[in-house]
Amino acid sequence: MSLVLVTKREALVLADPRRSADRAGEHLLHRHFTADELPRLRVQIEECAAWAGLSEARRGDFVLAVDEIANNAIEHAGGTGSLLLRRIGDELECRISDSGPGFSEDVIPRILPGLDGATSGRGLWLTQLVTDRLVISAGAVGAVVTLAMRLR
Repeated sequence: MSLVLVTKREALVLADPRRSADRAGEHLLHRHFTADELPRLRVQIEECAAWAGLSEARRGDFVLAVDEIANNAIEHAGGTGSLLLRRIGDELECRISDSGPGFSEDVIPRILPGLDGATSGRGLWLTQLVTDRLVISAGAVGAVVTLAMRLR
């Protein structure tokens, strides 16, 4: 049995933990978002991460990393984004896509932005620092940023 809570702009699906995940992973949250919805999105990410088994010590870093990437989508890619959170094996993976101009991993600063004179890039730098996996790729339109943390 699954618990499904649906509003106009979001779908939160918490799957029965006794059910095994399929090859694509266990979908925990899939929604579109705008700047106004970021506070609620952070709460949902926190709840899903706890439910999926991400340790409390790493949960704050995960929520911070997702928030940074979601803010980037809003600030640099037209004000909206789409988020897919899923558990795949022993990882919690979040994929954020947008319809902006796109970018590559080359824009991630090598050292803390500000120390090298850069005025941007802190969110990507921080995300790369605290996650176990960060991949930036081109979407059909815009960029797709995938970040993940091991659950154990």
